[in-house]
Amino acid sequence: MDNMPSVSIITANYNSADYIVDTIESVLNQTYNDWEWLIVDDASTDQSIEILKKYDDKRIKLIALKENSGAALARNHGLNNAQGRYIAFIDSDDIWLPNALEERINYLKRNNEEAVYTSYKRVDENLNPRLTDFIAEDSINYNRLLYNCPVFISTLIYDSKRIGKIFFPNVYRREDYAMILNLSKKIKNIRALTLPMVIYRIRHNSYSRNKWLMLKLQFLVYHNFLNLPLYKSLFYTGHWAFNGLKKYNKFSIALNDHNM
Repeated sequence: MDNMPSVSIITANYNSADYIVDTIESVLNQTYNDWEWLIVDDASTDQSIEILKKYDDKRIKLIALKENSGAALARNHGLNNAQGRYIAFIDSDDIWLPNALEERINYLKRNNEEAVYTSYKRVDENLNPRLTDFIAEDSINYNRLLYNCPVFISTLIYDSKRIGKIFFPNVYRREDYAMILNLSKKIKNIRALTLPMVIYRIRHNSYSRNKWLMLKLQFLVYHNFLNLPLYKSLFYTGHWAFNGLKKYNKFSIALNDHNM
């Protein structure tokens, strides 16, 4: 047991060959190196597997699925095999700054906390700044998460020794949010570090850019996953949409267009 890594990093990869080298290098360059990295390839059809196999590091454990199963089940494969006390996530097109692991783990240990996330930078596919940094809000609990989710999965780390492993519900394209809701039921607060430690790529072809689809999927989280009554589901969906506009600066853009 003494040889077990202290951190298990989980990544679901699907057709991220254009970006995953940056992701890999960012993890390898961490100032904290007592980790294992479970990369679950979800039956990619690009060159992802070939790229991943080039890295000769015993801490990297590649799990190749034969059939595409979706991000939730892919991450759960990683969680099932995770041996570390602390569970962290990084998406296959995101980047950790060099101190991302060390700062979060030190925070959890120093403050006797169970989960923490951080602020993050928002860039385009070519790593050019696209929006201002998203600044993490402290002390996030379940009731706060009903309005919207400021916790970005690639910034999150939690202590599985204290709260157990939190698996991803198979909620269509909202598995991150559903998992974080379940996580929040286990602890008092998700704490925050306001220094940006992650770089998030906003990609033009991402399904999250389709706001009408996201609105429908968000409503289904409230109504089907959380089993909230219709009026509450509509209420929280409205708040989620409003907060989403603020998050991506849509109001300022609309106002500027109107004033031109």
